[in-house]
Amino acid sequence: MAKTTDQVALDDWYAIATASEVTEAPQTTKLLGQSLVYVLDAAGAPEVREMLDDGALGPPLPTRIRYGCLFTTLGAPQKDIVHIEEAEESDRRFVPCGWVTMRASGLRVVENFLDMAHFPFVHTDILGSEPHTEVPNYLSEIRRDVDEVWATNCTFFQPRIAATEAQGDFVRLTYRVPSPFVVMLYRVCPTSPNRLDAIALFIQPMEDGLCRAQPVMYLVDSLSTHKALLNFEQVIFLQDRIIVENQRPLLLPLEPRAEIPTRADSSSIAYRRWLKEKGLRYGTTAGGH
Repeated sequence: MAKTTDQVALDDWYAIATASEVTEAPQTTKLLGQSLVYVLDAAGAPEVREMLDDGALGPPLPTRIRYGCLFTTLGAPQKDIVHIEEAEESDRRFVPCGWVTMRASGLRVVENFLDMAHFPFVHTDILGSEPHTEVPNYLSEIRRDVDEVWATNCTFFQPRIAATEAQGDFVRLTYRVPSPFVVMLYRVCPTSPNRLDAIALFIQPMEDGLCRAQPVMYLVDSLSTHKALLNFEQVIFLQDRIIVENQRPLLLPLEPRAEIPTRADSSSIAYRRWLKEKGLRYGTTAGGH
């Protein structure tokens, strides 16, 4: 599959590797249909290049190290990588959760992350449980000043509100989509109710219908073991993968009425409208080649 011609997709930043796993031995990956090679150069700095059809390497691409990940771009982004202010707070636990590959559009993964209605059925007795299946009304909006999608005033009953908790309660959640392939969740921290835990999901769209993603968490949690935090997040993520990979079509439809939304899908409706306004085609049924 050749590199996409979708300029909207090209002009963005993408996490393509865990920064600590970039070594002096070249490694290959794929982004937006383009094969890439990443390596530490002679000075120990990360370098990313396109692998051309004849096996030669293109010039170095722009790179950044943020949030424990190596980011690059195939275009000329007009915005910087998403700013996560919680990452700058020194008392937070930083938990990178590892990459999971999924045979689905990365946009489907974002939508699944935004969807609270599946909690009781997919994440039973963790993020949701019957009979608490109704999604209360919440506010979704495209924030024009920052060009992001936000869903606020979200509440949902969760049997386990965090890895540290065994009791259930209604939790307050806020969702943020700062770019098409990045989505964030903010939730009240059980051990420090005046602060929010922050979870970001960085998605690497490898091909139209193939992606991989890594959640990274910035938590106010001095009690949980690293293993417990990882296990909690990975169980949820692997449950989601089963659902996402079985959605049809694999790519995200942006046409009105292509899929029937419910009241609970308010954030998804705003997200799709935002993508359509941007003219993004990659990972959608409109095609991104």
